[in-house]
Amino acid sequence: MIRAIGFVIALFCVPLVVHAETENDPFEGWNRAMFSFNQKADKYVLKPVAEGYQAVTPAPVRKGVSNFFNNLGEPITAVNSVLQAKPGKAARSLTRFVFNTTFGLLGIFDVAGAMGIERENEDLGQTLAYWGVGSGPYLVLPVLGPSNLRDLGGRFGDRPLNPISWQDEVGTTELLIGDGIQTRAQLLGMEPKSVGDPYVLMRSAYEQRRRYEINDGIVVDLFLDDPFLDDPSVAQ
Repeated sequence: MIRAIGFVIALFCVPLVVHAETENDPFEGWNRAMFSFNQKADKYVLKPVAEGYQAVTPAPVRKGVSNFFNNLGEPITAVNSVLQAKPGKAARSLTRFVFNTTFGLLGIFDVAGAMGIERENEDLGQTLAYWGVGSGPYLVLPVLGPSNLRDLGGRFGDRPLNPISWQDEVGTTELLIGDGIQTRAQLLGMEPKSVGDPYVLMRSAYEQRRRYEINDGIVVDLFLDDPFLDDPSVAQ
């Protein structure tokens, strides 16, 4: 049922993604309400649970859990790397998945990382951006946090590639909760200080991070083609 609902939502989102621009925030009323809800959920539920998990779980065990969930994301990266015409990245991700799943005991140990094969990160949202699909309006999801219409559709498109979704509904829910707890535990102590409007800061941070990921970490220097810098007489 959850997958069916997600598929329907993704279908409705696709035409909107093409025409909308992320600079606009037409859903700001909804977004701010969800942002406030997420802050309260984090304060009263997510953060206390993550702190309890961190308190009772030894660091090596937490590292193994993190490795396990990271390994589950390798098929997503491999397939999307192929769709973005990045065969080298696809091969590395597939190699990591095979090595860590077998020799690393289902990914608990990052054997591939120890061999120098670093983890990559690609998803369907980045693939759609690679092929020119606009991001669409900014969107804050309950519990899941910042997104946009393109990335929301990408989430549902990536789900069949994640081994978590291969379980029954109960198993999928348990694994998603476990992933959420360990992810939140990793962020403990990294919460940004409240400066200005936290909603605007979160929106800006999300959009900048996604641009960084879509461009594979390449930061474009907007001043390189500035004619005022190229012409010495103008500079003087």
